[in-house]
This record gives sequence, C-alpha cells and structure tokens, in this order.
Amino acid sequence: MARWVDPTETDLYYAGNRPAILGSRGMVASGHCVASLTGMSILENGGNAVDAAVAAGLCLNVLQPNATSIAGVAPIMIYSRNADEVVTIDGLGRWPQEASIAFFEEKCGDDMPPGILRSVVPAAADAWITALERYGSMTFGQVAAHALELAREGFPVCRYLYRSILGELPDYRRWPSTAAVLLSDGNAPAFGSILVQSDLAATLKRMISAEDHVQSSGRLAGLSAARDEFYQGETAQRMISFARAEGGLLQASDLKAFRVRIERPQRTSYRGYQVFSCGPWCQGPVLLQTLNILEGYDISALDHNGPHYLHLLIESLKLAFADREAFYGDPEFIDVPMEGLLSKEYATERRRLIHNSRATPGMPSPGHPHDHRRGASAGLSEQEFEHRTGPRSPEEDTSFVCVVDRWGNAAAATPSDGAASSPFVPGVGCVISSRGSQSWLERGHPSALAPGKRPRLTPCPAMVFEGDRLFLVFGTPGGDIQPQAMLQVLVNVIDFGVEVQTALEMDRAHTCSFPDSFWPHNSMPGHVGLEAGLVSKAANTLSLFGHDVQRLSPWERHQLSSVCAIQVRGDRSILIGAADNRRESYAVGW
Repeated sequence: MARWVDPTETDLYYAGNRPAILGSRGMVASGHCVASLTGMSILENGGNAVDAAVAAGLCLNVLQPNATSIAGVAPIMIYSRNADEVVTIDGLGRWPQEASIAFFEEKCGDDMPPGILRSVVPAAADAWITALERYGSMTFGQVAAHALELAREGFPVCRYLYRSILGELPDYRRWPSTAAVLLSDGNAPAFGSILVQSDLAATLKRMISAEDHVQSSGRLAGLSAARDEFYQGETAQRMISFARAEGGLLQASDLKAFRVRIERPQRTSYRGYQVFSCGPWCQGPVLLQTLNILEGYDISALDHNGPHYLHLLIESLKLAFADREAFYGDPEFIDVPMEGLLSKEYATERRRLIHNSRATPGMPSPGHPHDHRRGASAGLSEQEFEHRTGPRSPEEDTSFVCVVDRWGNAAAATPSDGAASSPFVPGVGCVISSRGSQSWLERGHPSALAPGKRPRLTPCPAMVFEGDRLFLVFGTPGGDIQPQAMLQVLVNVIDFGVEVQTALEMDRAHTCSFPDSFWPHNSMPGHVGLEAGLVSKAANTLSLFGHDVQRLSPWERHQLSSVCAIQVRGDRSILIGAADNRRESYAVGW
C-alpha cells in the first residue's frame, strides 16, 4: 500500500486557493457552507455520518433549488464501520406506468420536450428517509430542522445561486410557478438578497408533523409516517394534481408503489486501493473501467497534466464511455455484463486500442465484455446506434455532500434535479424529478424508456479503501464530467501523491466524444475541453494528436464540476476535508 505522502515532499506541491481542513472528530464537505455547518452540528449533537449527510442534503435541497430537489434524485453511498460493508441507495425514480416510447413518438414527434412529461417518480425523499431508517439514529424532524428554518425564514443568495439562475433565466421565466418563488420581478434574485421558500417549508413541516403524530410508536414508525405523507398524503396529492393538469403521466399509484433500492456497490482495484461506485443504473462504473485501463501505464512517470498524460487519460475515458453507451442501463430490465466490463483482462484488451500519439476519431466502438464473463461464449456482437452531433448546453444542476464521523462511518450523496427544465409544484415548492431526460427514445438502446424503468443517471458518489481502511469519500456535480473530474482527482492523489485539497483544485480536462446523458444526447466528436492552466502546456500537442481542443472559459469551468472529498489518514485517524473552489463548496470539521 502507498505510504502517506507529505504534500511538501512532491514536486507538484503548491499552495492552493484554500487550505485543507483537518480534524479527528468529524468532517463534512458539501456544495454549500451552511449545509456543511448543519452536518457538523448534527455530528456534534451525537448524530452519525448518515444523520449528518441527510441533514446536509436536505439543506442543499433548500439552499440550491437551482440544482437539487427533495422530489428529485439522491443516490447515496454508505460505509458502516461496525458492519464493515459498503451499500448504495439508488435514490433514483422510475418512469410512470403510463410512459412509453410510443407515447413520445405520437404526442411529441419523437422528442422529449422540457417540462412535466420528463417527470419520473420522486426519489430523494425516500432515499433520505431510507438512509435514516437503515443506518441513521435520528428522527426526520431532528435532521430536517435546519432545512425547515432555511426555507421558512430564508437565506442570503450566494453568488453561485445568483449566477446559475441568471445564466438560465429564460428557462426560469417559462415556468410561472418557478418564477414566483425564485425570481424577483422576473429577474434573478440579487446577490445577498433573502430567498424565502414558503411552499417548500410547508412540505417539510407536513412531513415532520406526520412523524410527530406517531412519535409514541418509535423512531421507525415516525420515519414511515413522514414518507407516507410525501408519497400518499397531501404532498403526493399536490404533485399528482399538478402533473396531471399539466399533461403529465404520473399517477398516485406510481408514487404509492415506489421504494428506492439498497444494493451492493460495484468495485475494482487500482494500485492496491479498492474503489467503489454505484451500479450501471448510473455512470459510476465509468470511473472503475477507466482506472482499470490506466492501471496498465506508469502514470507517475509521465509529466503531470502534460500532453501525453492527458492523451492517455482522454483516450481511456473514451473507451469507458463507449461501453457506457452500449451496455449501461437499469439491470432490472437489461443484462448488463458488469463482470466482463470490470475484468482486468477486458481492460487489457481495451488498452490495446490506445495509440500513444493518435486520438481515436470520435467515440470508439464498444468492446465485447460478454466474452469475459464466466460461462459466456465468445464472439458476441453488440448493437450500435446513431448519434446526434451538436453542441451541449449543460444544465446547472446537482450538488454533493460527504461525511465521515468520529466512529469511522461514512456517507456520500449526490442530490440533483434543478429548476430550469421543469416547473415547481405549487404548494410543494420544488420540481418533480425530470430525470426522464436521461432516457433514450430509441428501441433497443440499453437506456431506452420503459414503464417502471430507471433512467441511466449521471450522479455517482464513490469511496476508496486502502486495505480494510477507508481512504477517500468523494463526488461532484457536473453531468457527464463527474467521473472525469473524479478520476483526475483520484489519480492526482494516488499516482502523484498530491494533498487532496490541491488535487481537486488543479486544472482538469474533459472529453465529449460520446452521446450526452441529457436529451437530445448530442455528441461532440473529438472535443477536448481544457481549463486555462493546461492550454499552454498541452493544447498544441493534443491538437497534433488529433484532438479538437477548446479552452474553457471561467464560466464553463464553474459549470462543469466541483469536487468535494474527505480523505482519511488511517494511521492516525486524521480526517482531511477538501472542497473545490470552482463553486462555493466548503469543508467543515474538527
């Protein structure tokens, strides 16, 4: 196993824009300072990592309505030290039973327009409550108290929220119910102004009151009552009435039948570390596949963020994303060959396709992972699909929170579903998850729409272990950039020994040579985005290799990702919190 590297010992050491936060009794890192402070308050009052993560996540649902929703998605990864297990909660909704490809072909001309038709069953509320039921110690009222106060009393609009709404102002204006809450006279709320969300406060209050009514029956009964209020009570009725009035497909039966899934994570090894991701219902395994490919190279011998290093990184990612396009989807509906996709032999096979100084044009062809499953017959061919080409317009959504407590438990969650692509529900105060936009209307596609099926999600929290000890908990917003940013941070830490705060502040690159996860799933063949610090160092050589290199503007850098992480220095149980300065993320601990 790798030794602890003093950040001053590496040639890549530099003073970052923020200090790493060190502690030993608990650490929280999230997309907003108040959410992180809330999580830390829960820890200080006896809560564990799951209690703190849920409290911080609920605060993010209030503090970042542009990016998250309690009726949206919230995939969660949990490490229980006593049980010595890692589990995932999918936190992902399902298509209504009335939904079908034929419906969109007939009613929408084979399009999936923004709005209520993209709605899948809300999942975040059930995900938060399920995490509390199985692994928490507090009531819903206890962990939701700060979120309720923030929604009811308001909070100052930070620069990130202001700029995000300003950047997508026409989208916010198109939804009167959203504009009534988030806009001020039709404009973005001013920086520093107080944003009150009375309807969202009412939703949280209804859930807390439902819990209070059965408090004599115990904590679990209370959590069940809070869930029932959201999925069968007044909140559910408001969501269904609004959705149906707007021409949506959700029915009361879709909400009543819904429960999130608790699953085992996917995993691989990388230079002696064990890396865990969520399953192929999201893009988490892209990180694992890319690590398998990169493991065959002596990365640390390359010039960090030089052209040859970035070329290998980009080409490895393109191979993994090609497999994402061909194979990932809801494993309840399709056979996803995860054993083959994550086998080291398959990675070796894919690695042979990388040329040291020539880029693959566009997206590579997918591989044959079925050949690498036990008992599989060789030579299976996979179906390929036509890809739209064109620019992408990333929606400013998704946030992240991770927590490690004094007992060594950990939790990470990537809540999402912003307010730009679907309307707020009056009386509820948030959007219903619009993650249907991450499905395909192409029959035979692994992520094709089907009744009751989960769209293939972008949010993908992850954890890393060194031996049997927790080493890193991390994640980020950023759509398809998420596994790319997480990969670069992890390689910075493991291969180059960079201190974690510095590792996530360093300039990054990304590729778009694959279909976007969001409708209309455009691809940008050959596109490589470079943050400013990489342009002079690598752009010319990467262009000679055949990459279509574009320099990212400061605004694009802000949009694409904002990694938060907690590193555990196992020999001394020291926690190191890190938060990306690309947005207004913060780490808090002591």
